[in-house]
Amino acid sequence: MEDHHTPQQQSFTQAISARLARNHYENFPVASLLLPRRLREPIQLIYSFARQADDFADEGDLSNEERLQLLDGYRNELDRIKAGREPHTALFVALGETIEQHQLPLQPFYDLLSAFSQDVTKQRYADFGELMSYCRWSANPVGRLLLHLYGEATPRNIGMADAVCSSLQIINFLQDVNVDYKKGRIYLPQDELKKYGIQEQQFADGTVTPQWRMLMEFQILRATRLLQSGAPLGVALPGRIGLEMRTIIAGGERILHKLHKTRGDIFAERPVLQTRDWGYMLYRAIRRK
Repeated sequence: MEDHHTPQQQSFTQAISARLARNHYENFPVASLLLPRRLREPIQLIYSFARQADDFADEGDLSNEERLQLLDGYRNELDRIKAGREPHTALFVALGETIEQHQLPLQPFYDLLSAFSQDVTKQRYADFGELMSYCRWSANPVGRLLLHLYGEATPRNIGMADAVCSSLQIINFLQDVNVDYKKGRIYLPQDELKKYGIQEQQFADGTVTPQWRMLMEFQILRATRLLQSGAPLGVALPGRIGLEMRTIIAGGERILHKLHKTRGDIFAERPVLQTRDWGYMLYRAIRRK
């Protein structure tokens, strides 16, 4: 197949995706060999955009003002693409070419930046509704962009993708309770902490009480049901993109299984996917299980 990417775009995506793959763990494949080659570089670019913007909100010793300024810089670059003007940076030159070539909507990129800005300014969530609203900005845009890349962005598929992406985001919150608390954030709904009698000091101390175990089991069950509600997307999508989606869903299921096995004690050891898990996930995806 003829390659329509410019040399600048090719060299940029290859370099940045290699660096990000070394430095960031994910619960799901990113532009894996399961996908057709024509889709890998666009997905790597989307991931690069999201990963670097997320790092602006999370990494290093920047002030909140500096973090927001960096995110505003990304918004300005999107504005240039929207206006048909040349972006200033290599990432956005390449991203602009991809957006034009694949007719991707710009709004999901803006939505992701809104989520990362919210990470800087909001550290607690009153209830599950607030948390799902955050997922709408932080996770669902990625699934929607993938569907547009696949040419499968039907209303039904978008609804299922939103469920999968939101569930994966919530699974990540459960997996990273300890990590997030050290950054000053709690993504477990405040009203549910109160319902189970959980004090914030338990996050600091890593205390696992019977009430904490019940809270975590409730969170795991809800995330499982949400993931299952979107799981038919893996069968609805054709060929290799369906295989990739089923592998992504299987990754969420494996982390949920590991979280359940901890009986709520995610302070002792963060559940992560190991090499044997990836083999099992691929087996499940191929068997459509």
